[in-house]
Amino acid sequence: MNEPLYTVAGDRLWQWRSKALEQAQQHDISPEEVDWLLQELAQLDRLSLRLGTIRHQAEVCLRCPLKKLDSLWQQRLSDRTPIQYLAGSTPWRTFEMRVSPAVLIPRPETELIIDIAIAKTESHPALRKGHWADLGTGSGAIALGLAEAFPEATIHAVDWSHKALAIAKQNAELNGLSDRITFHQGSWFEPLHQLRNSLSGIVSNPPYIPSEELPNLQAEVFQHEPLLALDGGADGLDAFRHLAHSGLTYLNPGGVWIVELMIGQSETVRHLLQTKGYRAIAAHSDLSGIDRFISAHTAIKD
Repeated sequence: MNEPLYTVAGDRLWQWRSKALEQAQQHDISPEEVDWLLQELAQLDRLSLRLGTIRHQAEVCLRCPLKKLDSLWQQRLSDRTPIQYLAGSTPWRTFEMRVSPAVLIPRPETELIIDIAIAKTESHPALRKGHWADLGTGSGAIALGLAEAFPEATIHAVDWSHKALAIAKQNAELNGLSDRITFHQGSWFEPLHQLRNSLSGIVSNPPYIPSEELPNLQAEVFQHEPLLALDGGADGLDAFRHLAHSGLTYLNPGGVWIVELMIGQSETVRHLLQTKGYRAIAAHSDLSGIDRFISAHTAIKD
């Protein structure tokens, strides 16, 4: 989809950047967000911004007028609107993802869930085929990652929200993967009843924040991201219990079960999986060394 481009003198855009950097510090916002917004909305790279070469350009192209750029930035300062929503997009793995307040913003740490899925299939190459499900797909990020990682598999992306699915479908099309992913509207496994005992893998980044902790989240999250995708119930584990229980019905023998969770939930989820009879249960840490994911396999029948 081609977007109209606008131009602004390089020295004028540099002046705007300098003022925005000052405002970021005054409002306790990372100055890096200024350059991130410019990289998303202007045809600029990080190096040219750091070196200041844009000051000497007669014209710089923007996806919106400079007045609109400033309006977006002021919204970031006053309303704490996430910068990704203002730009309307964010990078994730090899993809450029469209985002809106209808979906959670794909986080860099979640990228590792695809690497875990790949690693869990190394000794079981047959799992790289067949059907995989991304439950609670949101923007479609995990579904896209699975489609890229497992080109011989069929990926099923499920979400309760029609608006979220619209974003996910758009991202699949923009990244050339719409023919690899089937989208389903509904709650968790509900639309996949025809795939009982047939899934090679289940991957999910479900709601896991305890309800009473939601107001303590950053304003950028609590006030702007969809609460349906954040609220995990009284103890934050509602979705995990459902996914663990129903996963046994939908996964084929030896199938893979992978979820993302929050700090402090790892041992509880491991125990839950053990009581359900899952095998090869493992915790996986993020780049900060924090247990962020749990993986498991269903038992292989004799």
